[in-house]
Amino acid sequence: MREINLDRLRTLVAIADLGSFADAARALHLAPPTVSLHVADLEARIGAPLLTRKRGQVRPTPIGDTLLERARRLLAEADQALDDVQRQVQGLGGRVRLGASTGAIAHLLPQALEALGRDHPGIDVQVAVLTSQETLQQLNEGALDVGLVALPQPPVPGLVLRPWRRDPIMAFLPAGWKAPARITPAWLGERPLILNDASTRLSRQTGEWFAGAGLNPRPRIQLNYNDAIKSLVAAGYGATLLPHEATAPQPDPRIAMRPLRPALWRPLGIAHRAGQIERATQHVLDALWALREAGGSTTVV
Repeated sequence: MREINLDRLRTLVAIADLGSFADAARALHLAPPTVSLHVADLEARIGAPLLTRKRGQVRPTPIGDTLLERARRLLAEADQALDDVQRQVQGLGGRVRLGASTGAIAHLLPQALEALGRDHPGIDVQVAVLTSQETLQQLNEGALDVGLVALPQPPVPGLVLRPWRRDPIMAFLPAGWKAPARITPAWLGERPLILNDASTRLSRQTGEWFAGAGLNPRPRIQLNYNDAIKSLVAAGYGATLLPHEATAPQPDPRIAMRPLRPALWRPLGIAHRAGQIERATQHVLDALWALREAGGSTTVV
């Protein structure tokens, strides 16, 4: 069957609800001949009568009832789709796809999402746990809208990448260890280590930190989940190097946290596609930038 115009279905519903062609024409702001034409067109496409006239009252036929049931659902879905799109255009709703590493998701992202939920509860943020390279690739392919990535990154045509925040990387040690006030590569290199695996930017940073002292220690275990790493530190399995955000809760009392000498930082950036930004995406970006301004980056003296 050929496609059916939604306006014709809306006319049929109005006639059934109001009981007359004339009332439907007035309600829809159509000329009476146009209403008749809509019904005639539907009946021609269906191949059967849809309405009957008895004693001045217009009623649907059994086939008309079947079509009316489907028509009401189609029209409701079409109206809802338009409402959803309009809300997204206005920034009142919509879906935003965001990619970030486990480190950013653990403490930074929940704060931004909490603020976003207060100000824009209709926006649905879908989060994917990805490496920075995966995030940039999916942004470029249109599979993501926003990305939180480690810096530096090479320029990617079509993407905007701006520095977001810089957090210190700290040593997390079992509380029972006798440790100096500041942790050096030489001191830490002699202890059992739990580090991020080689696929992460953090692993390269810590490797360079040790290499600056001529060291290349081998960790006991490599993981990508910072909370799991901290749990192993708390159990006394070893020490680690991880970023610490100013607004993050204090670690488990079984963990001691120490600054590094020389200091080491984890810079993060916000990436999105160049060009016009949908309002829902802009609201997410605003919440992330507000987090930088509110929480700032921790300074280690």
